[in-house]
Amino acid sequence: MAQRTRSEQADRIRHLLETEGPAIHAHASASNARRKETYGGTDDLESLRTDARAIKEDAIDRLPELIETVREAVEANGGTVYVADDAADANAYVADVVEQNGPADETAEPSVVKSKSMTTEEIDLNDALEGEGIDVTETDLGEWVLQVADDTPSHIVGPAMHISRPEIADLFNERFDPDDRFETAEELTRFARDHLGEIITGADVGITGANFVVADSGTIALVTNEGNARKCAVTPDTHVAVAGIEKLIPTLSDLEPFVDIIAKSATGQPISQYVTMLSPPTDSPTLDFDAPDEPITAGEGGAADETGASGTGDPDRDFHLVLLDNGRTDMREDDQLRETLYCIRCGACSNSCANFQSVGGHGFGGETYSGGIATGWEAGVHGQESAAEFNDLCTGCTNCVDACPVKIDIPWINTVVRDRVNRSAESEPHDFLVDGLTPDVEEGGMDLGKRFFGNIGTVAQAASATAPVSNWLADAGPVRAVLERTLGIDRRRDLPSFQRESLVDWFETRGGEAASRKRAAASSERAAQADARDDGADVDREAVLYPDVYTNYVDVDRGKAAVRTLEALGVPVRVPDLPESGRAALSQGMIATADRQASRLYAALAEDLDAGRDVVVIEPSDLAAMHREYERLLPEGSYERLRDGSYEICEYVYGLLENGADPDALSTGDGSQPVAYHSHCQQRTLDLEAPTVAVLESCGYAPETSNAECCGMAGSFGYKQEYYELSIDVGERLAGQVEDAETVVASGTSCGDQLETLLERDVPHPIELLAPGGYRT
Repeated sequence: MAQRTRSEQADRIRHLLETEGPAIHAHASASNARRKETYGGTDDLESLRTDARAIKEDAIDRLPELIETVREAVEANGGTVYVADDAADANAYVADVVEQNGPADETAEPSVVKSKSMTTEEIDLNDALEGEGIDVTETDLGEWVLQVADDTPSHIVGPAMHISRPEIADLFNERFDPDDRFETAEELTRFARDHLGEIITGADVGITGANFVVADSGTIALVTNEGNARKCAVTPDTHVAVAGIEKLIPTLSDLEPFVDIIAKSATGQPISQYVTMLSPPTDSPTLDFDAPDEPITAGEGGAADETGASGTGDPDRDFHLVLLDNGRTDMREDDQLRETLYCIRCGACSNSCANFQSVGGHGFGGETYSGGIATGWEAGVHGQESAAEFNDLCTGCTNCVDACPVKIDIPWINTVVRDRVNRSAESEPHDFLVDGLTPDVEEGGMDLGKRFFGNIGTVAQAASATAPVSNWLADAGPVRAVLERTLGIDRRRDLPSFQRESLVDWFETRGGEAASRKRAAASSERAAQADARDDGADVDREAVLYPDVYTNYVDVDRGKAAVRTLEALGVPVRVPDLPESGRAALSQGMIATADRQASRLYAALAEDLDAGRDVVVIEPSDLAAMHREYERLLPEGSYERLRDGSYEICEYVYGLLENGADPDALSTGDGSQPVAYHSHCQQRTLDLEAPTVAVLESCGYAPETSNAECCGMAGSFGYKQEYYELSIDVGERLAGQVEDAETVVASGTSCGDQLETLLERDVPHPIELLAPGGYRT
């Protein structure tokens, strides 16, 4: 499958923004808000997530054993287990079961009713059955809407999320031509219930998926907000459940945390409307529609009949559990993709993703799966090319990690697949020009735009050394045209203005570490004199300020503000010339380059860490690399030392103030001065938004935080031609929240750049507001 060109991808995204974006955003963002509220009200949330992950880890470890366990259990119950190697194998088996259990009249077309199942979407079961002359009807309302519309799902949980109620009404009015036109949701739902109810009653075979399969009892768990899955399972005399082998869990007790958390994650509900547990076929009585008042748990007269069956239908029921491999065994053996198999298909990663909220699964998705976790699934079951089509829509913001009920590191999976896509590209004739000229360790054939942004430190250093000429050239129309054509940098996006004097150079020019130590000591002395309770001016903290690429070469003022702030609070500072963190390389899927940069940075900081100096970081994405991705790039001991010894700048200031530093040494407000504050995505997921708010409040400001998921810029993402409109769409949601504020601050490079573009005014880092003397003095 050939990938779209940049212009084709831009056209596709633009179309989705216009046609599906409003409905997707309304539904996905509402689900995400409910999830946050429900998560916030769950006292044992982290325990639930930890338990759920541990059960999945154990189950995937024991998968071959669990397959044999469930086979024995289902066969003991009177059913059949079939393990299908791939989609064709599964489809052929299910078609054969339907043919064998079809109508007595051999000339009649066999009929199947299905409940919602992403696994059957994965194998295109409907098309396969229809190709065999079998009538198939989806009974989940959303899936049925898509079947009527001949459309595909745009969300794992809400398949028709992209279609509005008026559009569904128009579709049904055209297709079914009712006497009175459908208008309200109630009318549509009532019609669907009655129409589908008749089809379910007469169906030959019911097909369901399974949210979970309990191995030791053969129990199928169906978690839904509609009753149709249960009806499909127990109404026809033949029930086929199709589930991926990863759905197996060892025991019934292992089911408890999943039943508790799946609805919270998927829709923000405390619990789903229907939680059905069946151990078919013996414990799954059929419904007798001729006796609707008769309990389904008892035979005639309320007692079990002579066969021992407790249902009112035919006791000779037929059940087939089809367990699908389709690449899952290979995923299990893949250390990087294995974690995908922990997924419980809740869709929380999609709902939490700002990009998904704008374009939905038809843009942020592959052949079957959508959202952040889709990259792992698509690469595993459909192949790397399917994942490559949408993988770059993941910006690594990590919102999905906090949303995931089993704590899957979805951004890392996306990074790994991006790296593999890069390495699978064929070498280009011009690759020899790149080899040896760039400092990365990537192979040939890599997209030039990704290589450019992955080496942004080298680019920035050269641009700074030649500023202001480099800035003038970069703004020239012909140069912008070349950058757009070769690197995909959209000409509508303002480029950074590089400073001739870097932060490292500025720091050395003002006297370096020795001068900083004197300034910090003087500040401590002044603080001691102002506070009679303090009889000393000892400086017991020392900081190394990490000069990230943007702070060092572009927004030098925020680096200067950080230095002045720390010195004013009595902390001497060093600003050494340090290697890149690897964050830029990781964002482009350049793992080998990031690995080398992480090792070099740790080596450069080891002496400072040994001496007990604190590493203070301004850019949250660099800190996130140190606190998260370095666990995969560095030896355990090195990673833990750097993680435990590094701090975000406002977090560090908060700690100093909490331990007695005087906020009056900083620039303060009048106690109620309003400030609109947007926290960087990764700052939030590191739980570092609150310290910044607390520092602003301590210094006399009244911060109001945004609740937008993301600024939309996301490092290099907002510069890329194919994603420009999407970036702006996401950014405008944030800008709309803060545009009326007199003062707006943002803690991330991307956030500030995006807001400055949309608001057409300066948006400083919070540390610039707090630094002695005020903003940009």
